[in-house]
Parts: sequence; C-alpha cells; structure tokens
Amino acid sequence: MFRFLMSGLSAGLLLSGVAVANDIAPDKASFSSLQKFEAGRIPESMKGIWQSQGYGWLFDISDEGVRQYQIAGEYCFASPSAEQAMTDTLALSYQYYRTSSSPDAAILQLLPDDTEIQIRRVATLPTICQSDLNWSREAVLDYVAELIETHYAFKDLRSIDWPARVQAASTQFSENMDDEQFFDLVAGLIDGFSDSHTKLIGTVNGERRKQQDGLGETLSTVRAKNMETPWLISLFSTLQEDILDPGSEHTANDRILWGMIEDRIGYIQILQMGGFSGVGIGDPEFRVAEFAVFDEIMDRALVQMQDAEFVILDLSNNRGGYDAISRRLAGRFTQQRFVGYTTHVPGSGVPARERMIEPTSGLSYTGPVILLTSDVTVSGGEIATLALRELPNVTHVGTTTRGSFSTVLSKPLPNGWVLELSNEVIATPDGTVYEELGILPEIEMSVFPQDALIEGHKSVIDAIVANAPNF
Repeated sequence: MFRFLMSGLSAGLLLSGVAVANDIAPDKASFSSLQKFEAGRIPESMKGIWQSQGYGWLFDISDEGVRQYQIAGEYCFASPSAEQAMTDTLALSYQYYRTSSSPDAAILQLLPDDTEIQIRRVATLPTICQSDLNWSREAVLDYVAELIETHYAFKDLRSIDWPARVQAASTQFSENMDDEQFFDLVAGLIDGFSDSHTKLIGTVNGERRKQQDGLGETLSTVRAKNMETPWLISLFSTLQEDILDPGSEHTANDRILWGMIEDRIGYIQILQMGGFSGVGIGDPEFRVAEFAVFDEIMDRALVQMQDAEFVILDLSNNRGGYDAISRRLAGRFTQQRFVGYTTHVPGSGVPARERMIEPTSGLSYTGPVILLTSDVTVSGGEIATLALRELPNVTHVGTTTRGSFSTVLSKPLPNGWVLELSNEVIATPDGTVYEELGILPEIEMSVFPQDALIEGHKSVIDAIVANAPNF
C-alpha cells in the first residue's frame, strides 16, 4: 500500500506451541468478494486466531474486532496503540476480509485495492503472546535484529552483511546507555542500507528522531541546503509563469499541477500519489475522497488535452504514496486492461501476484505520452513508472528513479519506537526487479543537475517541447 519493509523467523514457520489447523494452503483456496468487518457482527467463519503468511503478525478476531500481535523469533506482543500516529500505515487497522473455500484460510486488507494479507488459522494464541515480557534494551535490540533478519527482502541485493552488523552492535551495546546512545546504536543497524523505505522513528528526550538514508543525490543536496520548500515553490512558479499557458491549475492540496503548453501540448505533474483530499488516511472516507478528487481533476485536465500533440506526464518530483492511485493514473493512458507489475513477499509461501491496470471509466488519453522521472521519483511514483512503461504510447525520459519500491512494513517496537522495512519485491511482468538500481529511462536527460536544481527542470521541459516529435 503506502511503501517501505523485511527480517529472522521464516514466514512459514510458527512459534513453538502454535499448531496449524490443517494443511490446506491459502493460495490453493478460492476467496470470496471483499467484505467489511462490522462491530458485533463478525462472521463465525472469521473468528479465532490467525497467522499471516509473511509480515510477522498474529490476529485474534472476535466480536470485539481484530486484535493484532507482533511476532518474531521468540518474541510476541500485542500491537500497541501509542505508535499509531507515527506512520500512515500504523494509522490504519484491518477493516476488510475475504473468506475462502477452506475454513482455515482467509485474506485481510487495510483498504480495498490494497495489499492482500493471506492468513492461516492456528489452534491457539501462544502463551508468550499473553505474557508480560521484560523489555530490556538488550531484548529490544535482539527483537530489531530478528525483524530485519526475517523480513528485510534485500540484504543480498544491497550487499548488507547482516551478521556482521548485528555482531558489531552487540559488541557496542551496554544497558547503561542513555536513550540518545541507544537510538544511535539501533539506527546504526540500518545506516547505509540506501533504502528510503527503511527507517527508525522515535521520540528521544522529547524530540522526534528519524534514521533514513537512500534519498538520492537531488533530495540529499536540497535538504542539506535547507531549501526544499523554496525549491519546490520555485519549480512550480517557473512552470506556471514561464512554461504553461494562462489558466493552469495547481490543485489537489498542491499535489497536482496541470495545464497546456503553447495550446498544443498537455502537461501534468503529480507530486505525490495521494493526499489530494485532505482527508486523513485513518478516516473511513479516505479512499473514496482521494479517488473522487483525483478523478475529477484528471477528467478536467484530459478534456483540455484530447487534441494535444502529446502529453508530458511529469513524475520527476513524485514522492510516492497510495499504490491504488499509481494504478489509477496508468489507467488514464490506455483503453486495454493489462498487467502493470507483480508483487511478492519472499518466504511467505504466497505466489507472486499480478497487479492489473484497469482502463479508466472516465476520460482517457491514448496519444503519445512523455513520462519524465528523476532520482527523486520513488515508491508509488516508481510503481506508476513500471506500469506506464508497459504501454506502447509512453516514452520514458529523464534520469534513473530512486530504486525503492516496496510497500512499507511498519513494525512498532515495544519501547515506543517504530521500525519500517522493505519486505516486498516489485517486478515487471517479465520478472525484472529494479530495486536499488532504479528504472533507467529510454532517453536520458538531466532533470536536476547539481548546479541548476531549478533551471535544469525548465530546460528539460523546453527540450521535450522542442524535440518530442523526434523521440
């Protein structure tokens, strides 16, 4: 869904003392249509204890609702509510389900169109999940090590010597560390992963701290100069004042800018895959509100672009977001249903899933499209790029994307911090994985050169306008 994740217990292995009800694999079962949990009306078929395939979760489903437990190695504890405000994914709970032809297999989802979590019924909730553990700092450090060992999908791809990192942290550890020192120690475990979906977030001495790298050259430079907001303002001002015809719109909570160039070329820039409506992700109306705003804007924009020579779809500053918006965007530039990409959680035992792009029920544009990306383009922006590159009317130009695709696996820690990891492998329909590498455009053009972070973007748009017929 919203991207970042993976770590020690293999996804198919259960804690000691947990028995699988039977041997029917969920991926062999047929699943019902999506349904929503209603308080006090939980179907008998969904009540009981379930374990996720992958992800490290147990669920206790009863008339009171869905209670989630975190499980890794010999550790298990009920998901705390205190961390819910710290990340978007923790703000959501599992509201949707699918039953199956097997009484011991089902699917949970945070939102419709979202990642499907396949679950298997287990006999009982392990005793360890019902015990009050002594969460010393050493236990927290060990739990983090288990999480990454079990769930992080790209240790080999990103050349991470995990045993060496754990050994180094163990050598440096002391129970006498203060909170600042302990945060630095845990943060050091993921320092240099070069994966912007892997983060440690926490409050230390009243201050919010975050360890995250893999932001790419452009964003790292902009943030080092403390100029991100002025930079964005200048980019959009330059577009509206010097490039786009009068009447362009900067809309959707400032996340979409669209207009015409010389009354013959369409231009759409999307800064983020979501956040358009202002409705919070934890609000039950979030999905409907986001789709409504996005669809209304795309309809209005594409009315103006129906006779355009071509459309520039600018994702060069796209920071990711809601994957359903990424797929919805790709569906605006085709009239045929197609496979956009696949998703797979290694070790889960669940086969890779094809993610389909459905043509829009609103206005579409199937003429030539110039897709523009940069090293800022990440996550949901990269998902959209994968899908759009499957279309014959799309030409990909710019610079290589950031190379961080996975949906985020958010793991609350028992000391109140949150670890986010990449556990999901995203691939093209033919199996190509661009994690770490990023997606290389068909035509390379420098979008944000270090000596011209604002002017470079304008120069690329000018070059596309002048040369697109020759691409």
